Amino acid sequence: MSQVPVTVLTGYLGAGKTTLLNRILSEQHGKTYAVIVNEFGELGIDNDLVVNADEEVFEMNNGCICCTVRGDLVRIIEGLMKRKQKFDGILVETTGLADPAPVAQTFFVDDDVRQRAKLDSIVTVADARHLLQRLDDSHEAAEQIAFADIILLNKIDLVTAEELSAVEARIRSLNPMARIHKTQHCGIAVADVLDRGSFDLDRILEIEPNFLGEDSHAHDDSIASVSLSSDRPLEPAKFSTWISELLRSRGIDILRCKGILDLKNSSDRYVFQGVHMLADGSWGKPWRPGEVRASKFVLIGRDLDADELRKGFAACQAS
Repeated sequence: MSQVPVTVLTGYLGAGKTTLLNRILSEQHGKTYAVIVNEFGELGIDNDLVVNADEEVFEMNNGCICCTVRGDLVRIIEGLMKRKQKFDGILVETTGLADPAPVAQTFFVDDDVRQRAKLDSIVTVADARHLLQRLDDSHEAAEQIAFADIILLNKIDLVTAEELSAVEARIRSLNPMARIHKTQHCGIAVADVLDRGSFDLDRILEIEPNFLGEDSHAHDDSIASVSLSSDRPLEPAKFSTWISELLRSRGIDILRCKGILDLKNSSDRYVFQGVHMLADGSWGKPWRPGEVRASKFVLIGRDLDADELRKGFAACQAS
């Protein structure tokens, strides 16, 4: 069964999520998207922007996508998959005050959803003029940046070059992995936002081998990014024990973790993804003959102890 790609659109109130959604829906790209939104009455999506709007736009019943999202999201996706009409993708727009984690977690915890749909990217729209203030006073704004695979740094026409540079630096301190696009009125090609496979590390590293970066530790208040690497194969049992205990004890503070691993006695790379305490892994592409094999692993979270994480990861190396 083929999996339908899902793009999660998030961002703080007023950043431009609806502008981006309207742009996607109105462009002549020849594809059909199902749209799942909450607070639908406040979005102001023009019905003529969506073909058969009544069948393609779904409102979350509970009015808050970050509270009891899983049940509603599972129900809607299962309903979509039963329809005769096929969709090229699903767009999920969260409310501006939502933490993206519960949405992403849905694709880890529900087997039926995992069979039918695949999380393609988390796209965050950020307001260049107000983001620094929001990061100082809003936990959700920081979560939205930290979880993102793609960030639209929007409204760049409203700030100076120096202000824009400061905003971008703050974003990078929270999330060094995300691809940043600078926009006005969310002016971006749909192909740069949808069906990017940004949640597929195997594909990303094939395009950008240094995507996970060097061993670094970036601080921004309590949120940090820690990048780990090993040029020696990892012992599967040791890694499984280490990451399981880490997520059990610190999972509530670990927003995202992802990595490509070289496991001992394996001809294929292992792709690992985690959201808070939930994690999943799958075999990726084979290591090519002569290719330098290495493991790279990144964690983004609160109050992370970089030295402790490095020691734990290093202890997973095969003897």
